[in-house]
Amino acid sequence: MFALALMTFASHAQEPVRVGSKADNEGALLGQVVLQVLRHAGVPVVDRTQLGPTSIVRRALLNDDLDVYPEYTGNAAFFFHRESDPAFRDPAKAYALAASLDLAANRLVWLAPAPADNHWAIGVRGDVAKREGLRSLRDFARWVNAGGKVLLAGSAEFVESDAALPAFQSAYGFTLRGEQLLVLAGGDTSATIKAAAEGISGVNASMVYSTDGAIAVTGLTVLDDPAHVEMVYQPAAVVREQVLRRYPGMRASLEAAFRPLTVELLRQLNARTQIDGEDAAKVADDYLRSQGLLK
Repeated sequence: MFALALMTFASHAQEPVRVGSKADNEGALLGQVVLQVLRHAGVPVVDRTQLGPTSIVRRALLNDDLDVYPEYTGNAAFFFHRESDPAFRDPAKAYALAASLDLAANRLVWLAPAPADNHWAIGVRGDVAKREGLRSLRDFARWVNAGGKVLLAGSAEFVESDAALPAFQSAYGFTLRGEQLLVLAGGDTSATIKAAAEGISGVNASMVYSTDGAIAVTGLTVLDDPAHVEMVYQPAAVVREQVLRRYPGMRASLEAAFRPLTVELLRQLNARTQIDGEDAAKVADDYLRSQGLLK
């Protein structure tokens, strides 16, 4: 009986961890970080990275089809219908609330997030930002209200969503007229950033995600959001509690891998996949080796 119990425990301990991620560039990169860290730690893994958008990956985790994937703290506000909760606009409070809600409701554990905050923002051509003294959205509002020649490129979602441009306009007291907006099909920030950086059709401002790789190579100035209009979107590994109990060393290994990921570093890494076309697995490997986390 004792020998059978030991065999059952050993078999259970070696059950592979199913690693997922979202299908976008940053999701692929972060998924590879999780995958490679676990492999290096001797944890058996199944690669299910680049599975799909948030709705699909989240559902897979809840349905026990995945064990761990990188998520953003701000998305917990939508998962639990707490979009108006001010806690999600403060990094420490957002993480604490996301962690407590998901643990109580779903027995999911949020590991400590990276310091990078990947939220919607407005970027302005570097030369324009310097000339007009634009460092924050308050400066941007001053420029718009003074009759500045602004032409902003963005997706329909960014222009229309209550969580994006309309929220910025309400909080900072400016309005962009129809002729000051170039609405592009789809939500690809690479296209809007390129339009602003190259001045295509007179565009000099763009919607961005704050960790976009294109920012690192185009010289766009990303404007600060001092009113904290946007929720905090810090990436963190989210793992099923049962799996973390099986492999408790996952916590320290994954948190060590996410800890160095500042906005600036994540932009540089994203640029390698998004702009240079490098494979996410290679970029993740280089990053982890540079941090001494792979040998």
